[in-house]
Amino acid sequence: MYRYFIQPQLNTYNNGLIGYELLLKQYNGEFWRVPASFNDLPASVIADTLVETAKKLSLKIGSVSVNVNREQILDAKLMASLIIAQGILRPVRLVVELIEEPVDKPVSMAQLVEVATQLTDLGIKFSLDDVGTGENTWPNIEPLIPFASELKYALQNRHEHLTSESAEEHVKFWQDIAAKHSQRFILEGVEDDDDDFWANQMKIDLRQGYYYGKPHLLKLHDDDPD
Repeated sequence: MYRYFIQPQLNTYNNGLIGYELLLKQYNGEFWRVPASFNDLPASVIADTLVETAKKLSLKIGSVSVNVNREQILDAKLMASLIIAQGILRPVRLVVELIEEPVDKPVSMAQLVEVATQLTDLGIKFSLDDVGTGENTWPNIEPLIPFASELKYALQNRHEHLTSESAEEHVKFWQDIAAKHSQRFILEGVEDDDDDFWANQMKIDLRQGYYYGKPHLLKLHDDDPD
């Protein structure tokens, strides 16, 4: 069984909820867990669960975000389901986050540019998640930058806190790129008072992390396990 857990994304300047990230988890009969690898998930599972989740959501927020890797984003069934989900969610915006996880099959930049263009034309936002790590380092995503509506930097991917000078430099690099292209910049992995303080110092308004709220299960049926 697969279900989405939702985690809030906040504008901390006005204490407003701007959206939710949908985090797919699997129930193994005892507890919910993050799949060991998104490569092992058929795009059909993501697609079907997303559409069912979209039908359940009636949120007065700006957006909901869903994670996909490079191989999944090219799947025709998933693309069709993204279109259906956006129609169900409207006027809430659907954001597709391209994660940093490596994939088994080679995916060309031309393919990624094509699908990013298609998403944009359909009114679906394209996001680059976990920038600076895995497959989403600068050389691998530079050509995709013009097609993205937002960049997301995850402190937890490097086990960083903003009290570290190197972490501040990494965040500032991507923050400046987002500003240059008039993109949203979301800081993920904010876990404590220090991270929150330094994010204020760096004038980062959009944030996500355990400090503001942990992911929680969005039940699709009454008998879904807690």
